[in-house]
Amino acid sequence: MTTLRRVDDRLLGDVNDLARHTGWLHGPILAYATYGLVLFAGLMLVALLLRRTGSDRGLAAAGWAPLATLIAVGLNQPLVAAFAEPRPYTTHPGLLVLAHHSSDGSFPSDHAVMAGAAAAGLWLASRALGAIAAAAALVMAFSRVYIAAHYPWDVVAGLAFGVLVALLGWLLLRRLLIALTGWLRQQPGVRTAFGPAPRVSTPA
Repeated sequence: MTTLRRVDDRLLGDVNDLARHTGWLHGPILAYATYGLVLFAGLMLVALLLRRTGSDRGLAAAGWAPLATLIAVGLNQPLVAAFAEPRPYTTHPGLLVLAHHSSDGSFPSDHAVMAGAAAAGLWLASRALGAIAAAAALVMAFSRVYIAAHYPWDVVAGLAFGVLVALLGWLLLRRLLIALTGWLRQQPGVRTAFGPAPRVSTPA
C-alpha cells in the first residue's frame, strides 16, 4: 500500500507540474472537469434517439446507460464516506489547485464513476458512441487530477467501479430490461414516440 501511495503521489506531482506549465489549458480543463457531465448526457440522448426504432435489446441498452450511471454514482456514495480519503489539496499544500474545494472524500471519484458507467452503458447500446464516451471518460479522469481535485488512484478506481456496475448490472438485468422495453413499446403513448420493435422476417 505504501508503494501504491508513493506512485500515486509521484503521478499527482507530475500532472501538477504539467498544470503549472500549461496555463493556457486551465480554463478549458476546469470547465470540462466541472461541466463535462453534460457531454455524457448528450451522448445518452443520442443513443436513445438512434435506438428508438430499433430492436428491444438496443433500446433497452440505451435506456440502461443513464440508469446504470445513476446507480453507480449512488453506490459510490457509501464508499466515499467509508474511505474518507482527504482531497489532495488538503494533504499537499504546495499543489497548484484549480478545483473548487469540497468537503467530500476523494476516493473513489464521483466524476470518474459517472464517466466509467456512462461509457460502458453507451458501449452496450452503440460501439461508436461507446468509443467516444470512453475517450471522454479518460479525459474526465485526467482533468480531475489536473485540477488537483483527486489523486490518480481515485479516478482509476472510479472508472473501474463505474464500468463494473454498468456491465454487471446489464448482465444481471438485461432479460428483464429487454422484456420491460418490449412491454412499454406496446403502450399507446410510448408506441407513438418509439414505435414497435421491427419485425424479423423468417424464411418460409
